Amino acid sequence: MSALVSEQLPLTEEEAAAIDECIPIRRFSKGTLLLREGQIATDSYFNLQGCVRHYYLIDGEEKTTAFYTEGESIASLSSYINKTPANHYLECVEECTLAVLNYDKEQELYGRVEGFESLCRASVEEDLGKQQQLLAQYITKSPEDRYLDLLKNRPDLMQRVPQYHLASYIGVKPESLSRIRKRIAERK
Repeated sequence: MSALVSEQLPLTEEEAAAIDECIPIRRFSKGTLLLREGQIATDSYFNLQGCVRHYYLIDGEEKTTAFYTEGESIASLSSYINKTPANHYLECVEECTLAVLNYDKEQELYGRVEGFESLCRASVEEDLGKQQQLLAQYITKSPEDRYLDLLKNRPDLMQRVPQYHLASYIGVKPESLSRIRKRIAERK
């Protein structure tokens, strides 16, 4: 993990060793729940390989709100920072390789690695900006436009994620997504 961090932050040998010690890289099988509703998040993740889905369970129906792929941070920030139970799930949609940062180890690294706290803050700020844009698009665009945006900006998801998860993500039932896809295909 220190090799990735060193691309953003110059590290001494001791700092690189501290990062490698405190941020292990682990593999997770497809279907693994990294976090369940009601659990307190003690870990955050950096996705090295695979796809993780963020979803809510509402009246027995899964509502997907995010997909995290390579190079993206994954966290249940409110639960992680405030030590409160999560109200959602994090699930590996594929086999995943993730760097795992435990909350206590993160606090330790702030003292051991100069600039690590600033790097983490910058990452959270970038993620927050992306989430604000996604929320605005969800509120202001139709499901068909959200699907077209997904095709344009995240085409990799079309092959990696089951269609019913994509339908949930854009806010429609799978049958509606089929109709949207048919309309788009007819226009081409």
